[in-house]
Order: sequence, then structure tokens, then C-alpha cells
Amino acid sequence: MSWPHKDLLCVSQLSAGDVENVMRTADSFQEINARPVKKVPTLRGKSVVLFFAEPSTRTKTSFDIAGKRLSADTFSLAKSSSSLVKGESLKDTALTLAAMNPDAIVIRHPSSGAADFLARRLKCSIINAGDGWHAHPTQALLDLFTLRRIWGSVAGKTVLILGDIAHSRVARSNVLLLGMLGANVKLCAPKTLLPARPESWPVTTCPDLDEAVEGADAIMCLRLQLERQQAGLLPNLREYSRRFCLTAERLAKANPHAPVLHPGPINRGVEIASEVADSVESRILDQVSAGVHVRMALLHLYLTRRDAPAAG
Repeated sequence: MSWPHKDLLCVSQLSAGDVENVMRTADSFQEINARPVKKVPTLRGKSVVLFFAEPSTRTKTSFDIAGKRLSADTFSLAKSSSSLVKGESLKDTALTLAAMNPDAIVIRHPSSGAADFLARRLKCSIINAGDGWHAHPTQALLDLFTLRRIWGSVAGKTVLILGDIAHSRVARSNVLLLGMLGANVKLCAPKTLLPARPESWPVTTCPDLDEAVEGADAIMCLRLQLERQQAGLLPNLREYSRRFCLTAERLAKANPHAPVLHPGPINRGVEIASEVADSVESRILDQVSAGVHVRMALLHLYLTRRDAPAAG
């Protein structure tokens, strides 16, 4: 199957067939990543710029590993080491990068729409590694890969997303992707951390965690961004933890063997108890492994495509 997209900005660009193509390709790379020599020549001669204007450990490292295992040349650019700290605009940075003729730019940026801004101006592929509160499509795809390895399909499954949903690009992307594939998505958060109009999302909401976990087939915890307390959106961390921390007692109310996911980094004892994060139900490290497989698949699909259209 040919790959029809130039850029990956949001999971809404993808059809169910596209997603299946990504999953199937990631499956093939999972086998490669289990070999003693984890390298193939698929992208030899291709260059990938990792443009991260926000801190990142898992996403940046997994893209770097993914590119290298496909034999691509990867180049890292962080805000602290770029001319952005000197006041250079995103447009001028983009033009500078384009002049170096990369085959793809993976971008993480604090401004929503930054990836789209680059995609409309550059001929190379742009892969969104997180832009503001807007989207984190590769995280949603690796979360899906993780769940599919357990269930085979997410259709008909109930996934509870718990935590700071209003400010989470991970939540937005997962709601779109899981809903498109037939999962039932529930949200649980304080009212101040829910989106402004949750009824416009294809979800159900439940403000009480003890009720929300009932019937859940999987629970996805989100990192509580501690600056929300300074912004007055939370009374205090102790109260938040008392009401919204996923503990073993609460997990026991979910369906048997419900996997627990978390995009990381985790705040132990705040959004998730250590006993849950370290339990057999925790798939947090599986998500990290899935990130390499899925990002290898994406780099492969975007950098070997033919007859690419002008826009993603």
C-alpha cells in the first residue's frame, strides 16, 4: 500500500486503513528491534532533523534511535542550542533548516500549530512530536500499538483517560484515534482540568474516579502538570492525589487485568501510585518500546513514499 501523506500533523489526517498500515509496519520493525544487530539499510542516505523546542526524553530519544536503526542520519536541534534563544522567528528557523535539504523534520514546539506552520512552507516531511495543547499523534499511535499487542483490536473496549485532560495533547490525540477505531472513551478529571465543552468530544465524563474505573478495560493516566496548581486550577496536590490518584484499590474496580498506561514522565503518588506504576498491569515500559517500533514505521512510510502530494 502506497503512503499518501507528506506530513503527520494530527491523527485526524489518517484513515483507519492508514492506521492499520502503520501498525502492520511497526509489527515488522518490532522483530528487527529484537535482533542482536538492530539495523537495516532502509533509509540509508536520508536525513532527519530532530527540532525540539521543548524538553523531551522518550520522544526525542526514540525518534533518534528509530532513525539510526533505519540507517538514516539524524541531527538534533534543541531550543537552547539554536538561534531561537537569540530571538530568531520560527519562520526563519524553518527556512534555514529547509536550505540544508533534510528529508524530514520532527518537531516539538510549545505553540499549537507550529508543525502545520512548517508543513505549509517546507517541501520535506514534517512529523509532529507535540505542539502546544494541540496534538501528539505519534504518542497516540504508540499507545494504540501497545493496546493492540494485548487485545488485537480496541473496538468495543472502554478506555479511561485520567488527569489533566484540558491541557493534554496526548489526550486529544488518543480521543480522536481510539474513537475512530471503535473504542469507548471515558474522561475523569476535576472540572477545572476538563476541556471547555467535553460534550462536543466523542466521550463520556465522570468526575468520580471510583465510579469511572468501573468497567474500564484500560486506564491511561496523564502527567499532572504541576504549574496548574500555581494557576489556581487545583486546591493542592494532596487533595488532587486523594481524589484522582490511581491506586491499587481503585485499579481493582476496573475489569480484570486492565492495563495501565502513562506517557511519562510520571509523578509517583500524584497521578499514579508507585505500586500501580510498578505492577504487572503497568504497560509504561511497553509504551517506551512501542515508541521505537512505531516511529521507525512512520519514518519508513514518510521517507519512502512516492508521488507525495503537496500537503499532508
